[in-house]
Amino acid sequence: MENKKNFTIGKTNLILIAIGFIIIVVGFLLMTGSSTELEFNPDIFSQRRITVGPMISFFGFVFIVFAILFKPKSK
Repeated sequence: MENKKNFTIGKTNLILIAIGFIIIVVGFLLMTGSSTELEFNPDIFSQRRITVGPMISFFGFVFIVFAILFKPKSK
């Protein structure tokens, strides 16, 4: 008897999901900034916060979907 548990998501998939999660976190970090009620900072409308950050986060979410559906080649 083989006492090995078969999971639906393998080790490769979990590594790819972790990479996708890191990409999402990087995208959210690019969107962060400081602007308070007392002081207006026009940098909140920068290209990095409005375009680059959301695009990287979206790519991370798409990458996670790919990582879940990825089927490694069998031996």
